[in-house]
Amino acid sequence: MLRQLVVNADDLGLTAGVNDGIFDAHDLGILTSASVFANAPATLDAIRRSRSRASLGLGAHLTLVDGAPILHSRQVPSLVTGDGRFRRSWKPFIVACLRGRISLGEVERELTAQIERLLRAGIALTHLDGHKHVHAYPPIFSIVAKLAARFGVEVVRVPHESRVPGPATQVLLNAALSPWTRRARRMAASFGLRTPRFIGRIHTGALNRAALHSMLRAVPAGVTELMVHPGYRDEALERTGTRLLDSRQEELALLCSIETRAVLVAERLDLVRHDLAHSMRRSLRHVS
Repeated sequence: MLRQLVVNADDLGLTAGVNDGIFDAHDLGILTSASVFANAPATLDAIRRSRSRASLGLGAHLTLVDGAPILHSRQVPSLVTGDGRFRRSWKPFIVACLRGRISLGEVERELTAQIERLLRAGIALTHLDGHKHVHAYPPIFSIVAKLAARFGVEVVRVPHESRVPGPATQVLLNAALSPWTRRARRMAASFGLRTPRFIGRIHTGALNRAALHSMLRAVPAGVTELMVHPGYRDEALERTGTRLLDSRQEELALLCSIETRAVLVAERLDLVRHDLAHSMRRSLRHVS
């Protein structure tokens, strides 16, 4: 079997600098795919500029934390705080879920609105995933899988890695996701969805040359998604409060590196996007 790799950038639309970095990683590097926010400060810029890049696959970066809903706050009261915005972190959101304070009906309505906004903008969605991976929580994953089937999106991310070394806290968090993983894959399969292997979460914010090359060499047969966060640090990014600042430029350099491309060639990794994966005859870009 082919060893196929989808190199996907999260956070398209977050800021103009992040958009610049993601598009550079595609135009000049190995990036094949990106996940776009439906309602972030630079979403319109991202959508406009993506129209001249037909080779870049685009998915929905579904958001329930760290941003603002598309629906009015009165329509999704359990999802927002006093300022009408989502909770700032995944931690209070998951705690609220476990305490029964999140309305799953509101979750479904808001995520539906996000997908519909991107579709109305003319984006042919190749996949769905979740900002800060909160869609991995089983009741929410069930909603995402149902929406993927409803809107004809064939791929949903399951953000769990297998036996990947990295920072201790991230390894522990990855282990905590394990019980949800098998359930998510079974749920997705019941809707006829694909859930490619996944790498990159453990090294978010700490990706370096050695870690990237090691992950690339370990890619098995079949389809694997590598999640990355390239971008340029700008004032708007600093105001978001994200911890991923200089690391975005470091990842961009890695994705555009001749050394990285040499590893892909040596390993005979076939670069694809989600909607071109699983094809034995076609790929978006065969590295040579």
